[in-house]
Amino acid sequence: MKSNITHILQRISLLVALSFFVTACTDYLDVTPKDRVSDDYVWESASSADLILNEIYGGIYAPINETDPIENFSDNAINPMQYNAYSRSTYNIGAYTPSNTPNNIWSGCYHYIRACNLFIENVSVTDFNEDWKKLRLAEARFLRAYYYHQLWMQYGGVPIITNVLDYNTQGEQIFRERNTEDETFDFLVDELQQIESDLPKIAESKGRVTQGAALTLKAWCELFKASPQRNPSNNKERWATAASTYKKVIDLDVYELFPDYESLFYDDNDNNKEYIFSKQVLQGTGGSREGFLGPSWVNGSLMSWNGSVPTQELVDSYVMENGLPITDPASGYDPQNPYVNREKRFYQSICYYGSTWLGEYMEIPSNIAEPQGGSATGYYWRKTIDPKYTVFGYSQLSGADWPFFRYAEVLLGYAEALNEANGPTPEVYNAMNQVRERSDLPELEEGLTQDQMRASIYRERRVELAFEDKRWLDLLRLKLAESMINGYVLHGMQIEKQDNGTLTYSVVKNTFNIFQVFDRDKHYLLPIPQRAMDKNDKLVQNPNY
Repeated sequence: MKSNITHILQRISLLVALSFFVTACTDYLDVTPKDRVSDDYVWESASSADLILNEIYGGIYAPINETDPIENFSDNAINPMQYNAYSRSTYNIGAYTPSNTPNNIWSGCYHYIRACNLFIENVSVTDFNEDWKKLRLAEARFLRAYYYHQLWMQYGGVPIITNVLDYNTQGEQIFRERNTEDETFDFLVDELQQIESDLPKIAESKGRVTQGAALTLKAWCELFKASPQRNPSNNKERWATAASTYKKVIDLDVYELFPDYESLFYDDNDNNKEYIFSKQVLQGTGGSREGFLGPSWVNGSLMSWNGSVPTQELVDSYVMENGLPITDPASGYDPQNPYVNREKRFYQSICYYGSTWLGEYMEIPSNIAEPQGGSATGYYWRKTIDPKYTVFGYSQLSGADWPFFRYAEVLLGYAEALNEANGPTPEVYNAMNQVRERSDLPELEEGLTQDQMRASIYRERRVELAFEDKRWLDLLRLKLAESMINGYVLHGMQIEKQDNGTLTYSVVKNTFNIFQVFDRDKHYLLPIPQRAMDKNDKLVQNPNY
């Protein structure tokens, strides 16, 4: 019996390896003949089919072992490393082309889209329990939509493929033209709407897709579609649609804000009530953010590669504990004592000169021109960095799940969409104040105009979701990239100790003086990789590449 089970698992593992693993040489529509991987034996039981679906779940990217996270593409962070820094060497200076753009986004998404199609086609014709089939097919369709939404947000319209392609039998017919941006969006939201009722409110096991996950992904796509990049005429109905979907998530009455913002992201609190959809991670085979992105020099020891450090621009976005931005004369902000009386999330997210980390008073080296001995901006990340896993480099010690969607983002998305549709209604205030309350901030002042509320929402979203790979997409969808990261040099804090022991604080240009370039006529979309263009001559490149 044991040897038979082993034999089954070996065959399944071989199928999975052949079918689904993404490698460096994977290309768009690089398909394997079905007769070599569609082993009927695998589809004979629901348990073996489940292993295939689990592999598709596992393919979802999470930045738990990333040395150059997407946050570095935005104005929230920079990568001070002299190597392995695509953000600094290529993206931030606008030097990305079809030939050097990361191929793994395009090819990786299509690789797993094919895996979803393979699962859907095979499971649909089985005689498995109908309730099991309905649930698992809905999960696979969600995952396919998830991969498609990444392509849609970063490339615009893409080929929509819902069947398993086979070059041996179909030849050149496997190569498809791009669907339009609208067609791709419609496919996404239609898929998510169709599967919503087939999904449970509470997953049968941790990490599986729920109604809330499907609704939140749908709302996020609708918010993106309503935003200035994809909605230049500011069609209010799009904002209202996004608000309505976000409200459905709220009305599920399943989610709530976790009380402690800092430990929210630690593995002790995996799958908490705030998480809507997250990548499941096993301790010992999990994340290394502490050794890649955390404070580098601590207690005289090198603790991190220092692959990302917060900018002064982000630090200045944190308000004072009285809820006022530091630019408000009534806030009490003192430029020569800048870290006093700031909001709670600042202390939970940023390691600064004078903070404590691992029991040490952090005197981050003041010469930020030498980041190898300190920080390129005078700051380190604290958020998502669990002190119990502070081991240099690639440790994989952390078992913290990675949240793609959490309830705070739903509240902020709802507030933004509703404010754009109807102005600052009481519902907008309520959603915003819920997020602020967790950080002990006072409620927003009554009587804000729509513009004032919009500014508050943008600031709240930037701070609340910092270091979660949301800021770059926000800059794109809101068409802020052309003003926030074009022709601009990011800043850090220079701190000098005087002879009398006092400190002076000076905001200075970042260490590497990166003059950022963002071309509004082309950079709101990534270029389709040249390898994909060469393989499929029906593809049309994005404008101006």
